[in-house]
Amino acid sequence: MRDVNIDWANLGFSYIRTDLRFLSHWKDGAWDEGQLTEDNVLHIAEGSTALHYGQQCFEGLKAYRSQDGSINLFRPDQNAARMQMSCERLLMPAPSTEMFIEACRQVVKANEHFLPPFGTGGSLYLRPFVIGVGDNIGVRTAPEFIFSVFCVPVGPYFKGGLTPHNFIVSEFDRAAPNGTGAAKVGGNYAASLLPGAQAKDAQAQGRHFADAIYLDPATHTKIEEVGAANLFAITKDGRTFVTPKSPSILPSITKYSLLHIAEHRLGLNVEEGDVYISRLDQYGEAGACGTAAVITPIGGIQHGDQFHVFHSETETGPVTRRLYDELTGIQFGTVEAPEGWIVKV
Repeated sequence: MRDVNIDWANLGFSYIRTDLRFLSHWKDGAWDEGQLTEDNVLHIAEGSTALHYGQQCFEGLKAYRSQDGSINLFRPDQNAARMQMSCERLLMPAPSTEMFIEACRQVVKANEHFLPPFGTGGSLYLRPFVIGVGDNIGVRTAPEFIFSVFCVPVGPYFKGGLTPHNFIVSEFDRAAPNGTGAAKVGGNYAASLLPGAQAKDAQAQGRHFADAIYLDPATHTKIEEVGAANLFAITKDGRTFVTPKSPSILPSITKYSLLHIAEHRLGLNVEEGDVYISRLDQYGEAGACGTAAVITPIGGIQHGDQFHVFHSETETGPVTRRLYDELTGIQFGTVEAPEGWIVKV
């Protein structure tokens, strides 16, 4: 066990090597039991389908230190289910829910000293993934697979915590209408690197942008995703939580958690439907949501020559603040969680 000397108060979102990670191999029709290993370098065949044909998927979830010192995993069964859907889409064997959660438990326990203390706002980010490996050259499913989980201590994804960021609409599509948009596969993220970089380099009327907004690939009239996150919006009367619905949107566990919280904790109406880029004036607040960033308030969206401001470019809206406080309270154990949402390590 290495000594941990981390400035928890200034922890960002970047790779920090931790002590142990879980590794399991699939061969001859079954996963082996897997084991923890110190080696953070994968040794794979040069013909691996993950390298040539993008046959791989991944997940992201977090472990949190509660005030009583216990450790919370937030909805890992939902991450397991989404990984199973991604694996099915790419013709890969998926770890069972039990195997997935147990692997996450083992990694958290083995690296507990990297878990940020309660009150710092930090967490232990877990990255499970499945990749196709083994000797191969043709376009086909791999003869062997690797399932692994590693972890990294992280702070806020965006600097400044819960502060609004501006976004700009990209001319690129994130995914095809009947493609892999709903699966958490690396190719979707590779395709987002260029538009994301262009968004960060863009300036309009002196404004800078955190990332790109992607419209629906079929008509380019409806918002689908915000960078690598899902979008939500609050109607101007503060009564309805709205989020886009499309077969090419990744089903965010954070978003569906917020949908539940909005309806059952805040008493809002909830809708999954179309969010037209031409009708942003219907909404008084908006945000990007996902495991990494939790919630990032959206100050405004640049679309062509038009810039729409929601609640404020500098202040977080009241409903967004309540959603954030409720969700993070559940994750850190200061707010009672809905049944089944928290798995103790």
